[in-house]
Amino acid sequence: MRILVVEHYTRIANLLARSLAEAGYAVDTADGDDPRLLSFQVGVHDLVILDVAPEDEGTETALCQAIRGIDTDIPILMLTTLHSPSRRARVLDAGADDYLVKPFHEIEFLARVRALLRRAPHADPPILQAQGVRLNPATRSAERGGRQITLTAKEYAVLEYLMRNAGTIVSSTALIDHAWDQNYEGFSNVVQTYIRYIRQKLTAAGERDIIETRRGSGYTIAADSPDAATAPDAGAGPTRPG
Repeated sequence: MRILVVEHYTRIANLLARSLAEAGYAVDTADGDDPRLLSFQVGVHDLVILDVAPEDEGTETALCQAIRGIDTDIPILMLTTLHSPSRRARVLDAGADDYLVKPFHEIEFLARVRALLRRAPHADPPILQAQGVRLNPATRSAERGGRQITLTAKEYAVLEYLMRNAGTIVSSTALIDHAWDQNYEGFSNVVQTYIRYIRQKLTAAGERDIIETRRGSGYTIAADSPDAATAPDAGAGPTRPG
């Protein structure tokens, strides 16, 4: 999941970004002074967080309206010091899905982020299932055949995006867009490397490899058939090299 944080103050933006990154999200930050930058970035994000300063309430609500005009579905969380019910109502009327009054605890902040991501249109169903693997976005946990699979935050992000797009081919570029932030300048085969890590963990007990490589196109996980929820895992089988 990739989140955009709009914050005027660099120190606060860095604190929010660090908290989200430690929770396993890819995070971009932007200064709300340039709506054109937001217009360009919103299309690749799964959630927008707007930090509203009291002196900038009008500006931030205008940005919220601008984002909502670009994308009617993307969740928007407003961070605000506005204690007046009428002013909080204006925040929601501007298009925000939720707000959090500052100061707040990190645990509540991350819980609201998870809740908004679960309610987003692309987030259904709440439990992701494909080819015997189950992911729980609420707890960011994974299992296969009753076996808990320990994934790093980045491994989880890659596998989650593949499973949300089960049945379609996902390019390496799309995976980088959604699992890494805009400042990523790492090695070019990072996706291939993480796919290999995930395959090793998913097939540790000898299960078949569920991630298929499409040379020159990307990676795919087959979508379950309608009756797959009651079907057992296909069991051991040939694996594909990383």
